[in-house]
Amino acid sequence: MSIPAFGLGTFRLQGQVVIDSVSTGLALGYRVIDTAQIYENEAEVGEAIAASGIAREELFITSKIWVANFAKDRLIDSLKESLRKLQTDYLDLTLIHWPSPEDQVPVEEFMGALLEAKRLGLTRQIGISNFTVDLMQQAIAAVGAENIATNQIELHPYLQNRKVVEFAQHQGIQITSYMTLAYGEVLKDPVIQQIADRLQATPAQVTLAWAMQLGNAVIPSSTKRANLQSNLQACALQLSEADMALIASLDRGQRLTSPKGIAPHWD
Repeated sequence: MSIPAFGLGTFRLQGQVVIDSVSTGLALGYRVIDTAQIYENEAEVGEAIAASGIAREELFITSKIWVANFAKDRLIDSLKESLRKLQTDYLDLTLIHWPSPEDQVPVEEFMGALLEAKRLGLTRQIGISNFTVDLMQQAIAAVGAENIATNQIELHPYLQNRKVVEFAQHQGIQITSYMTLAYGEVLKDPVIQQIADRLQATPAQVTLAWAMQLGNAVIPSSTKRANLQSNLQACALQLSEADMALIASLDRGQRLTSPKGIAPHWD
């Protein structure tokens, strides 16, 4: 099994806002939905999915285990609670959201519990998020690279995270890019705007197409129907090698997400 290339993110969306975003996305043809325990919106995401009437097997639902639930006696129970909120019997993908702060819970313990959840049929695939090369090595030692579907990381033209990407790809672990549009910052970039103008596309479409052409999955979010519809069209956009090289040159190591007390020592 592989990770679908394009999905809908729900970070920072709550209440009626997330219900509307997911409902609109599903109506437009989105079938991949990404949420997390810490987003506190799983119940609303589940409500929108249930109301859509779309068959469960047509959907790919991802959630992420929060750091407070990493202990082996808590992880599976917390996942079952997520399933209850999402109104489903299983997830397609379950991720460890962040590494355990200060290694309070060893990688081996939470990855082992997550693999057990997979064996129990609670999730089809498992993976990690915000893992460095060292942490990926620990996760691989715990459960094997073949059991790690993806590493979901901050990745956009200004932070291309090449060391982590190269290691993951070498191990056969797909990268999922979050914050691909860098909170909208890259949409104002003259290089990306120039490519967009030439291709008669939007800067968002160009950036999302760039990430997917590198082999990454993307999960952009939006509360606006027009943007949700426009973002979908990135799947049909092809960038030239010259375009890809231009965007590659924009990397400046600009990290936007590094929560104090939780973030690891980045590569």
